[in-house]
Amino acid sequence: MPRASAADAAETARRVLEAATAHFAEHGYATASVDEIARAAGVTRGAVYHHYVSKPQLFAAVASAQQQHIADAIVAATADSTPDAALRDGSHAFLDAITNRTAARILLIDGPAALGWEHWRRLDAEGPENELRAGLREAGIAPALLDPLTAALSGAMNELALWLAAQQDDPAARRHAHRALDSVLASVTSRS
Repeated sequence: MPRASAADAAETARRVLEAATAHFAEHGYATASVDEIARAAGVTRGAVYHHYVSKPQLFAAVASAQQQHIADAIVAATADSTPDAALRDGSHAFLDAITNRTAARILLIDGPAALGWEHWRRLDAEGPENELRAGLREAGIAPALLDPLTAALSGAMNELALWLAAQQDDPAARRHAHRALDSVLASVTSRS
């Protein structure tokens, strides 16, 4: 039997990742089934394990892709922003991107437990938190306060995102969350 080309292998890995993202978002990590992910991707269970080795490594790849998606949303939202507006624009883009049902379930609900705290924090630090630090730097935050304010604001924004994700039946919740975020950002930038 001929071996798959590199392009075929990459396409298979992409389909598996896409199917796994939808499956983890729908069922959660604990009850997710690699067999069902393989079926949704149109591949064998062996193909899933060939590309991702294990269910935890597949979930880690999904979480990494979701973190990158959020970081990309922040970059896109701030591409034309002035330095004064970039922190606000990027923070609001983060809140909207992470409260997407898929991202919230994978990153905020299942991520810390499935990945372990250190791995989850590393993914956040390499993506959205890195963008937040850059936004704070551009907003003129003193270097001595950059790391502690990044940690404080990142934690506050993650908690706000969890709160918002739990308010799906409240049509005003998103507006209130964004107003609360504006208040936090005003507090951070006015005292630094």
